[in-house]
Amino acid sequence: MAARDLRISGDVFDRQLSRLVVATADEGDRHIDRAVYDVLRLMRKHLEMDVAFVSQFENGRRVFRYTDHEAPEKLLHEGASDPLEESFCLRVIDGRLPELVKDVAKLPDGLDVPAIPFPIGAHLSTPIVLHDGGVYGTFCCFSFAPNDELTQRDLGRLRMAAQMVARLIDQARQREER
Repeated sequence: MAARDLRISGDVFDRQLSRLVVATADEGDRHIDRAVYDVLRLMRKHLEMDVAFVSQFENGRRVFRYTDHEAPEKLLHEGASDPLEESFCLRVIDGRLPELVKDVAKLPDGLDVPAIPFPIGAHLSTPIVLHDGGVYGTFCCFSFAPNDELTQRDLGRLRMAAQMVARLIDQARQREER
């Protein structure tokens, strides 16, 4: 496993996220994409996770739109996809799995945990809900090792980051429509 970045304090995280919101309010698509990557990296570092990504649900598939990782080799590639039904993402959205899992190995046997080609210890995922109420996909992050220090406050910050990403996606779509 890769060496961990120092955890960003909650106050620093909140200030940095707020700056990103203000900085991208009137920018073009290139800046919006950069801001999504910045939010991913900020969230991954704050939570001390190995991988963070934004997925989009499209035609029954989970498509990786943005990724940030600490892993020595990139496990998820932007544009790659897999069947949505075989993902943690869908199971979080439909309630089969919780948004915050400190140790995936300790999930009850009755839960429908999908098979994955690499170890996942801790996992956080929350929906990205657009202005029109539609679910775009998910904002997820995971580590290879369990993390008993994750809290509901961490999940709250992930939700806040997902809301920001939703606003950025909405901005990009509005520009496309013009």
